[in-house]
Amino acid sequence: MRTIPHIEDPARYTQRDFQTSDFIEILPSEKIDVQMQYPILGMQQAQPRCFLRKEAAERLYAAASNLPKGMRFRIWDAWRPFALQHELYEVYSKDIIRDFHLENVSEEERSAVIRGFVSDPIPDRDVPPMHTTGGAVDLTILDSNGAELDMGTKFDAFTTRTITDFFENDEIISNQDPQWNEAHVKLIRENRRLLYWLMIDAGFTNLPSEWWHYDFGDRAWGYYKQRPAIYKGVFTREEM
Repeated sequence: MRTIPHIEDPARYTQRDFQTSDFIEILPSEKIDVQMQYPILGMQQAQPRCFLRKEAAERLYAAASNLPKGMRFRIWDAWRPFALQHELYEVYSKDIIRDFHLENVSEEERSAVIRGFVSDPIPDRDVPPMHTTGGAVDLTILDSNGAELDMGTKFDAFTTRTITDFFENDEIISNQDPQWNEAHVKLIRENRRLLYWLMIDAGFTNLPSEWWHYDFGDRAWGYYKQRPAIYKGVFTREEM
């Protein structure tokens, strides 16, 4: 299977040519399972229903149609209200500061580390957090028994192992943990490649720091495609 290329996370991107686009609810089907994670994790502003923009949804269905027989996508998150993005930043910031021992570093350094894991909730509908556009989706793959494929980390883990191409680099893996089992690494690598190329070939782009995060039509997609973003931020259900 094709390797996952190494690319950097997107820079701030402001080119835009916003288009009118409906939101589509993604419902469970033969090829798609929906298990929105933030209601499960107890986030107060979590959205229990799964919404994507029409064009992003069409590409998701196209990717799902190419899954190996018996496999399904599991959707963890898609459109999220701005209030949830703010809540995630507040909640996860505390965890990141603790896990990375950032208590005594400068505010600038602390913020830079935090933003590497969770988008800063800047209330700008023209340059918004990606998930508020309805163009971003977080997902994994289920096997024929309904179990999630081993991707090497959990969803929203705070570790460099979430970098999409992490398991492509044997030297980095051995430097982190010389006890990594070669067969296990190969399995994770192939699983990530499967998800990556299904989504890329369907027209999405990937956020390189998160193996589960894919974009269509938002500013991250625009940055990698060198095209204007077509979706602006939609911060509440009422705005849909």
